[in-house]
Amino acid sequence: MGLGLALLVGLLSGCSGDQGKETIRFTFSKREAIGFMTKLVADYNASQDHTEVVLDTSGVDVVSASFVRGNPPDIALANYNMETSRFVQRGVLSDLSETGAASRIREDLQPLMDQYGSYPGRTSALPYSIMASSVIYNKEIFAANNIEVPRTWSELIAACDKLKAAGVTPFYATWKDDWTIAQGWFDYSVGGQLDTLGFFDKLESEGTAVGPESQASFQKDFDQPVDKMLTLAKNYVNKDAASRAYGDGNLAFSQGKAAMYLQGPWAFSEVAKTAPNLQLGTFPLPMTENPEDLRVRVNVDLAAWIPEASKHKDAAHEFLEYLYRPDMIEAYNASQLGFTPTKDASGVPDPRVEGMAKYYNNAQVYQGPSVLVPKTIPIMNYTQALVFGADPTSTLRTLDADWARLAFRQ
Repeated sequence: MGLGLALLVGLLSGCSGDQGKETIRFTFSKREAIGFMTKLVADYNASQDHTEVVLDTSGVDVVSASFVRGNPPDIALANYNMETSRFVQRGVLSDLSETGAASRIREDLQPLMDQYGSYPGRTSALPYSIMASSVIYNKEIFAANNIEVPRTWSELIAACDKLKAAGVTPFYATWKDDWTIAQGWFDYSVGGQLDTLGFFDKLESEGTAVGPESQASFQKDFDQPVDKMLTLAKNYVNKDAASRAYGDGNLAFSQGKAAMYLQGPWAFSEVAKTAPNLQLGTFPLPMTENPEDLRVRVNVDLAAWIPEASKHKDAAHEFLEYLYRPDMIEAYNASQLGFTPTKDASGVPDPRVEGMAKYYNNAQVYQGPSVLVPKTIPIMNYTQALVFGADPTSTLRTLDADWARLAFRQ
């Protein structure tokens, strides 16, 4: 309620106290960074006398409804996912290809933007923040047990066995929350072995023919990664994993109850609440015997776009360029432990995510398969069922059947 009142006061003041200014509505979807973006908007409004930016944090459902009403925001920074991609594919977002911001975006990140579709002849959205995820590990526990960061599957198993023999739980698992399995255990295992974007491209082309005999199928391509995931899940986790939730995991990991944690960088701030000086690092989960296969999971945490229906495009474009100023975009990503998608990014990564930096810089990345499966298929439930003991062959066969049915309906 307090946030809503603050935004309303900001809107009213923009209408009354700055009557000579053109007002634009700026939608921002990352709630954890509202404080940062509130200050950025205030600084921008104070830096010039022709535009008043009003921050809107009402959420994606409200934004979707605003397109239907013909009154979308003038500019947005929002999570880039299947919901946002609907705006791209329907051609309701304007072309940003000629902006200064677009000229500075790394070309090798384009597949992450194209994975959800595109609109002919347009650059409909620009990445703003890339979030990378991998194994979080306790450096103090690794050092105390003389364990080096593993770079192959065999080294990972050897490290787990050594930890277990020393009475240390290798991985802390929180299977009560199914999303933690899909985002971490499942995505890291599959992405560590397969070209996920290539796999889903093939799957798309198969349509209703997806099955064990098709060019790509869950049964055929995911069986080995899932088998390795279950090897870790059955042998190297806390005994109460089935009843532990995300919050439990953050607390337990902060207390040194496990050496590794399959979570994203958002967990660092939660762990720091009880153990601010804990020495943590990150590394890609090794799933093969070739260190060259190491990659980290990424997603476009925020992307910028400007609707075609905006009545204030020029002002929105000016604010877009401000958002992409090196000092602004790099400061934002540093505050959220994200990676900056621009070619001229110079920020030094936080020590906690430094272990992922070289993989991100070399484009050794993958998109998690759990976010590439349409929401009508309950992938999180399936991954939870797997760690709870469901038959992998049967579960992957069900995934193939679900995909084929969805392709038929479409």
